[in-house]
Amino acid sequence: MVLVALLLGGCAGRDRGAVATGSKSTEGSLSSLYSRLPSGSANKTRQQAGWGMVTPQSELSLAVSQGQALRLQGEFQRSALTFGAPIFIRIFKESRELELWVQRDGRFYLFKKYPIAYFSGRLGPKQYEGDQQAPEGFYEVLPALMNPWSNFHLAFNIGYPNLYDQTRQASGGMIMVHGKRLSVGCFAMTDPVIEEIYAIADRALNAGQPSFQVHIFPFRMTPANLQRHAHSPHIMFWRNLLHGYTLFELTRVPPQVRVLDNRYAFSAGRIRAGEELAPRASRANMVSIQPELQVLP
Repeated sequence: MVLVALLLGGCAGRDRGAVATGSKSTEGSLSSLYSRLPSGSANKTRQQAGWGMVTPQSELSLAVSQGQALRLQGEFQRSALTFGAPIFIRIFKESRELELWVQRDGRFYLFKKYPIAYFSGRLGPKQYEGDQQAPEGFYEVLPALMNPWSNFHLAFNIGYPNLYDQTRQASGGMIMVHGKRLSVGCFAMTDPVIEEIYAIADRALNAGQPSFQVHIFPFRMTPANLQRHAHSPHIMFWRNLLHGYTLFELTRVPPQVRVLDNRYAFSAGRIRAGEELAPRASRANMVSIQPELQVLP
């Protein structure tokens, strides 16, 4: 029964435990299959956490965070990182990998790669609701987009559609990274994997990170991979994504991302005390990556 519901609608617009941004929920959706909506005790549960949380909390998310904390603190220390430091996520569809990066001393360091259990569709961006495609592009997860009530164990909304998606009138919404291994349009992880990722993201947001970026690519943007897909109808879009990919590869800081002239535009990211990871940038300080840095085929 759940599989039928997934095929009919996918994740988009179904997991109502998280806040939607930039899109309208679909009327008549089978939301009861996708989300355990918070009960009246949700605020009480949050208060019982006792350390000024900015993210929504459920009994499950609190239990997961508390159960993961000691082990993760040890893993972070062994990697010379701090549990609760700002994070950054990259997703590669073709190799089904999710990378979690952690900030230290003004740069980000790879903490771990996680296998993506399943995503639907082909390589290429999401176009419209019901196309069963997982998005590609540059997204931002705010605290309110964490979903501890998801029927897919735990989830966070990546923030699709972003401004770029809206400029090209892409439809759909509520695209998640979640558990339960099964998905249409979202990125499904195993439950143990989403528990670890969720606990790390939740701690970073509650420790003061205003939001974290999620960059989604069709594949690792190497010359060989771009050459393999040189005749794809998405190649110009992917070359645009390459600018942001290359900036991070060069600086190990997530770039500032804007939309100008119906394209993504980027400038080098900055990290300063008390400053957001991706502050607003004007057209004047936007930079273009030179061809020799693009490593285009």
